[in-house]
Amino acid sequence: MAHEIEPIKDPGLPAHVHRRADSDPIAAQRAERQVAILFGLSAVGTLLLIYSYIFIKSNTSIFIPIIGNTGAQQLGLGMGMAIALFCIGAGAIHWAKTLMPDEEVIAQRHEFRSDDEDRSEFVKTVKAGASAAGLGRRPLIKRSLGVALGLSGLTPLLLLRDLGPLPKDNLQKTSWKPGTRLVTDPGDRPIRPEDLEVGAVAQTLPQLAPGEERTLNNIGKDAVLLIRLRPEEFNLTPERLSWTHEGIIAFSKICSHMGCAVALYEQQTKHLLCPCHQSTFDVTRAAKVIFGPAARPLPQLNITVDSEGFLVARTPFTEPIGPSFWERSS
Repeated sequence: MAHEIEPIKDPGLPAHVHRRADSDPIAAQRAERQVAILFGLSAVGTLLLIYSYIFIKSNTSIFIPIIGNTGAQQLGLGMGMAIALFCIGAGAIHWAKTLMPDEEVIAQRHEFRSDDEDRSEFVKTVKAGASAAGLGRRPLIKRSLGVALGLSGLTPLLLLRDLGPLPKDNLQKTSWKPGTRLVTDPGDRPIRPEDLEVGAVAQTLPQLAPGEERTLNNIGKDAVLLIRLRPEEFNLTPERLSWTHEGIIAFSKICSHMGCAVALYEQQTKHLLCPCHQSTFDVTRAAKVIFGPAARPLPQLNITVDSEGFLVARTPFTEPIGPSFWERSS
């Protein structure tokens, strides 16, 4: 029929366009130098990152038009990482597009597993293609790539180290000292035992000396929860029972799993709950873990009252507060 639609014909594969570097040795050498320059720039970017991390102080600022004042160290870290990653990627792409083998291969798709002969031929083809990539014949690219990859491997080591100092000193030392009063948070008001009813919970911090200011680091470590029960409800060893005062017991608020704030108290069950990963601690048994991923009880603070009747720490914490870690001595 005159109006019948003809089926679309298979146009076939377009003619293969050969690259200049395949036939011109000068063009191949130029491409090789370009790839090596990109890998070299990647190494320079990594060195810039390392220099910024080690030698530029974190509070140093620099003026940049349009942006204004910005942190010099942060700018160096960002620019160094951007240059390192971009140039090593661009170099790899340029290498693949200009120097690596440019042969078009058609492989028929099979629905089932190929036979052993075809699989062996495939392995041989892959190995031959790897050797044909020319890495062994192009020492300039090999050396520049090795430098770029080697230096870029230092980047995660620096950034991981910057997560903070090892927790040994920070978690074994708090601001609690013998005789330090417990004060409300917020408010900084000293607490007497009669201020807490049975079942009450209060968040406290150590009282500061005149003229002293709290730091965020200390606030994160020093927070203590006060909980008042009836003395007969405790199931403690004689030593731990002596650390309480008239049914008031004190625990570090920092979860022993991942350092979250233990902020929920179930008055009926007398359980403390960490909202991050649901670690649950039994207050009547010195905050023993009864559920969740925490590996140890919350550290207990030994408390008493001073001559004026205010709650004070009898001793500092006898163990590191916060998450468990590999350098814990107890």
